[in-house]
Amino acid sequence: MTLSVGLVGAGPWAEMVHAPMLAAGPNTRLAGVWARRPEAAARFGAPVFERIEELFDNCEAVAFSVPPAVQAELGVLAAKAGKALLLEKPLAADLDGARRLAEAVAEAGVASQMVLTWRYSPATRAFLARVTAIEPFGGRAANISGAMLGGAFATSWRLERGAILDVGPHMIDMLDAALGRVVGVRAHGNPLGWVGLLLEHETGAVSEASLCMSVPGESPPSDVEIYGRLGRESMDDTRLGSDVFSLMLMEFERTVRRGGGHPLDAAHGLRLQEIIAAAEEQLG
Repeated sequence: MTLSVGLVGAGPWAEMVHAPMLAAGPNTRLAGVWARRPEAAARFGAPVFERIEELFDNCEAVAFSVPPAVQAELGVLAAKAGKALLLEKPLAADLDGARRLAEAVAEAGVASQMVLTWRYSPATRAFLARVTAIEPFGGRAANISGAMLGGAFATSWRLERGAILDVGPHMIDMLDAALGRVVGVRAHGNPLGWVGLLLEHETGAVSEASLCMSVPGESPPSDVEIYGRLGRESMDDTRLGSDVFSLMLMEFERTVRRGGGHPLDAAHGLRLQEIIAAAEEQLG
């Protein structure tokens, strides 16, 4: 039995990923769309609802493809309506919004899952399994692009907040998974230029993340390297695979049907947001 999922949002990411993947099945069905521009949602070939409450009435779960502040606002409504949530990163635009959303999910007892795409790839999971064998003590990650210089993803919230809020969750999450829970962060640089993060992990390991979305020219692969007493392991985004979103949706359907939580749930998204908020405060 497929999971009926309503889509909130009709922007470029919804068009490129969410709408076609939800509609493709076999684990999900695109039950309808709500967007602030209904004319944009019409191109997805699914029912378009004028009121978001009508979307909630016609689906079991809700996927979000909207700016972080909007997700935080509407995600609370979806949780209160008893819907499972497929949430984009970052969880919210700020820490208060992230807390409200995570609390609403917990209070409603609904399933939630973050779209941290790296973590659904078999190549990533194999990498993380290998990392445990090298007795890791440190590492580095980099996500460098020119996405803020123009194109579909040069959106207002990215241009205002920069790489740390957009791609920061991916890199912080990967280092967190490889080296242990992040318990401290020191940040330097310019949020709209280059940002460097020094992360401290509960295991005693330390790592660095370099983030930038304002470099012209061809973008290098985003990558993670982990070093240990018994060797080195690396992973980059060229190895994620084309099926990462379908695997994510398969896990989402299973999470909703099974009940209970998922390791990459809203509470995990809140923890990433706390790290980002601490870094942004240091950057001023």
